[in-house]
Amino acid sequence: MVNARRIVQGRSIRWDEARAQSAYASGHWIESTLVDEFLAAYRLEPNRTLLIEGERSYHVGYLYEQSRSLAAYLSARFEPGSVVSFMLPNWHECAIIYYAATMAGLVANPILPSLREHDLAFILQDVDAKILFIPAEFRGFDYPPMVLKALARISTALEVVVLRGECSEFSVYSDLLQEHCDFQPSPLNPDAVRMIMYTSGTTGLPKGVMHTHNSLHALIKQLGEHWLIEPGDRFLVASPISHIGGSIYAFECPLLLGSSAVLLETWSPEIGVTLLEHHRCTHFAGATPFLKAVLAVGKSTQTRLPDLKVFICGGASVPPSLIYEAAEYFEKARVTRVYGSTEVPVTTVGSLGFDELRYAAETDGSVGIAEVQLFGGCGRQGEVLVRGPQMLVGYIHPEDEAHVFTEDGYYRTGDMGTWIDDRYLSITGRSKDIIIRNGENIAPKELEDLLLDDDVIQEIAIVGLPSERTGEYACAVVVIEQAEKLDVAYLTRILAQRGVAKFKFPERVEVWPSLPKNDAGKVLKHQIRARLVQADSNTGEKQ
Repeated sequence: MVNARRIVQGRSIRWDEARAQSAYASGHWIESTLVDEFLAAYRLEPNRTLLIEGERSYHVGYLYEQSRSLAAYLSARFEPGSVVSFMLPNWHECAIIYYAATMAGLVANPILPSLREHDLAFILQDVDAKILFIPAEFRGFDYPPMVLKALARISTALEVVVLRGECSEFSVYSDLLQEHCDFQPSPLNPDAVRMIMYTSGTTGLPKGVMHTHNSLHALIKQLGEHWLIEPGDRFLVASPISHIGGSIYAFECPLLLGSSAVLLETWSPEIGVTLLEHHRCTHFAGATPFLKAVLAVGKSTQTRLPDLKVFICGGASVPPSLIYEAAEYFEKARVTRVYGSTEVPVTTVGSLGFDELRYAAETDGSVGIAEVQLFGGCGRQGEVLVRGPQMLVGYIHPEDEAHVFTEDGYYRTGDMGTWIDDRYLSITGRSKDIIIRNGENIAPKELEDLLLDDDVIQEIAIVGLPSERTGEYACAVVVIEQAEKLDVAYLTRILAQRGVAKFKFPERVEVWPSLPKNDAGKVLKHQIRARLVQADSNTGEKQ
């Protein structure tokens, strides 16, 4: 039955028996899990490199033993299905935690390390995390004090573990690992939830997206079918592993497709290009600013990255001219746009044929294993509806699914699209209120709700405006009673005091006497956005 539910390992997931049977029949869903693949690799090729971080390579044997040791600790303390959260940069320990959680029958919950106590407290409480792994320090920020503030906001009791440093209040990562471990993973249900990842929504509160062993397997199988991935290929992983993209390139592809991952903890175009060259990386995926920066550095250093086979660009608006320019310069690489979301990752697989450059640049590519319909628009344009074996099995709170799925099980993306030449999907805009800055989703309503608590601000609307540097940036349009000076620094102070992540801060403030509204009093953000874009066009201003 479409839109039926099933309880698996204590979690209510969406379940369509007919589509499940079809996914199993096609091989996109299978009876085994990543743990089985890990064990097979451990027995057959223990010296194969899975990860590279800095000057060190991490082989199958080492990562398996470390993961099994940590899994022994986790399984002794937590019931199957419990949530293991980790708020870490792109370090090899993330893979160990991820694999260990999977071995122990627990659920991995990667969290962006750029978040602060406001967001962290919400996620930990919402997902009912039992343990949290954090860095002692990263990019000059001291994490334990921030985490203590977050814990003070919630009723959930959980263990906190510090990596690459110590803190008297919390456990230390190295103390959890046994030197000798005889833990053996138990058989796992491939239809059980394996990962919960939070994504921003139009309600202003992040929602926990549930993926199973099988939805992730289908996703990786699709990449193997369409992205020219062969054993021995290498991904540069510059996107955070707490994003669906970064996590699959670092954790899944190396075991399921025979690739390896080069981890970059902090994005630097110069370091990124150096790593691409030094490690002869074949694949790189990232948002528009990544491609633009790699192209600029490549030209300045006169390298054409001859080993690069595929550059996948998505997560934000991608100018066609950028794809054309990159494809011409990196002459051996297929450079293409793709489209997807945390809910339905890699909905389109791009256009990787050398004779498909126009579609790679001017559309978001052809559809892979998903089914796509366009609904409610004029002519061939409409809202993009998606379903497929790689889609989420629901949000952790079923009530969050209201109006998210159609009666026949399609996910409503909130994005508008059109078909080009009957095969290629082109995303034309968004019907939902989300800003994508440097590939990060920002929910304006969340910020608006926090800022409206300030006595000075009477009304506020935050909109996304185009940026050559970051794809989009956030502009706050405010209405105030007095003629006080209100600027970016003022809003930044408020949001920082509330523990909001810096990447969400508005980069521009406009003070207006009123906000445009319809007869029902709803703020017309499309009019605000249009006025600002027109004003910038008249003045020639660019962000």
